[in-house]
Amino acid sequence: MNNKSILVTGGLGYIGSHTTVALIEKGYKVCIIDNLSNSSIDVLKRIKKITNTTPEFVKFDLTDASRTKSFFKKNNHFDGVIHFAAKKSVDESIRKPLDYYHNNLQSLINLLDHINTNAKFIFSSSCTVYGQAEKLPITEKTPLKKSESPYGNTKRICENILEDKTKIETEFSAVILRYFNPIGAHQSSLIGEDPRNIPQNLVPIITQFAIGKLKKLTVYGDDYPTKDGTCIRDYIHIMDLADGHILVLDYLLNKKPQILTLNLGTGKGTSVLQLIKTFEKVNNVVIPFSYEDKRPGDNAFVVADNSFAKSILKWTPKRNIEKICEDGWKWQLKNPRGYE
Repeated sequence: MNNKSILVTGGLGYIGSHTTVALIEKGYKVCIIDNLSNSSIDVLKRIKKITNTTPEFVKFDLTDASRTKSFFKKNNHFDGVIHFAAKKSVDESIRKPLDYYHNNLQSLINLLDHINTNAKFIFSSSCTVYGQAEKLPITEKTPLKKSESPYGNTKRICENILEDKTKIETEFSAVILRYFNPIGAHQSSLIGEDPRNIPQNLVPIITQFAIGKLKKLTVYGDDYPTKDGTCIRDYIHIMDLADGHILVLDYLLNKKPQILTLNLGTGKGTSVLQLIKTFEKVNNVVIPFSYEDKRPGDNAFVVADNSFAKSILKWTPKRNIEKICEDGWKWQLKNPRGYE
């Protein structure tokens, strides 16, 4: 049992809740900030069921500078901060770019203005910062291209902010984690992905369609330069991603101040059609779908080179695409209405 205290922003959201469970199971004391804009207070009870511990929870929006300042006046004892809180839909960001720039940038700036400089910082970034890479797999040294979406732009700007901060504050340490495509659910089926609005990620679209919550399943684009014409993504089980955060935190707490960027993905590409077919086979269900035109902002190929994370953290994803489909479906079956 360690006595380290970790602040998790967006800790009741999809990635945040699974990482919170992993943190508690490793003995960390967790405090969550979440504005509940895309999450549910019911997650707190479910975290307790899994871990037998209720993390501290404070509801407010990190874009509120006054409220953020007030919180940190009373609470600035954290050994580490994991910053998940952000808007995250590529499609929505194209329709509402200013919302994304305001929310994702201002929340990070307010947080950095007030946290203890010695607190180890983990930033939730995205592979969208790479744009359409010319070579696969994508390494951390792959040149960053203009993002296809405002969402991707906000992640890259946030990375720049952290890089600049480390140049002037020598005691500040940060790791930037570029996620590929986290999907699936905790093995207990108590927590999983439950978007407030129409889901943007493929697995909740499939599961909600299969259970009758969505009326149709649409595959966007059948003419990408891939074997079956659909997008290829690097899908990673949410608990493998959560485990990666624990190892990053352990690494930061035992190293000199620095900034580091790591890809978290499996290194294996799966097309949209392959994922649908695997889901059908593993769960013995039939998933009819229709094609529509490509969506703006979608890249054809996105696959990680995770060798740097493996070497630095001794981390290896353990769960395959079949396990992802199995856990995602079990979550939906046990929670047909999500957290309602």
